[in-house]
Amino acid sequence: MSSSLALAIRGSAPPEIRVKPRERILVVARDLFYRHGSRAVGVDTIAEAAGTNKMTLYRHFNSKDELIAACLREAAKEFDADFEKIIRLHARDPYAQLVAWMRYIADYLIVEADRGCALANAAIELPEKDHPARRVIEEVKTAQSERLIALCRDAGFVDPEGLADELFLLVEGARVSIQSVGVKGPAARIGRMLKTIIESHERAPHSASN
Repeated sequence: MSSSLALAIRGSAPPEIRVKPRERILVVARDLFYRHGSRAVGVDTIAEAAGTNKMTLYRHFNSKDELIAACLREAAKEFDADFEKIIRLHARDPYAQLVAWMRYIADYLIVEADRGCALANAAIELPEKDHPARRVIEEVKTAQSERLIALCRDAGFVDPEGLADELFLLVEGARVSIQSVGVKGPAARIGRMLKTIIESHERAPHSASN
């Protein structure tokens, strides 16, 4: 968490960068859940770190489970926003979009995601199928997979589903590897591996020249 954000959460930052209670709770809870796990962090800890109280927390979130789900939605929104930036930067060039996505994933995993994937972590912690966070996880992961298939199809690959599945599973595996052996383990080569997989798949003749 940045120092300016920490000041904003404590209420000691200038008015223009102060954060409202709901946003403070989300920011703090996301960080604590990611660092320590959703089971290990209680609402008292979250409320105190957010500079508020449990009454305020429950005013914005019906339960801790709903807060966990909301945190995962926020994480997904950030990832989706980054994906949309990639699409806009390489408009009308799906293959360039796919390569840019590959580079983004490699940089993101090694530089920012030192605790792996927040959604995958939550899925392991929360085996209950009726947990509100499970629905978020399944919806987000399914949407990400479908979006990758569409991108591979637009880029002209003969087997877009097969390529997308290979890429998706490699990324998911890299996230787990980072959890167990850190960013200097096999995941350090994720960019090269993604590139190899992409280049191993055939593209339609009219697409391969782009």
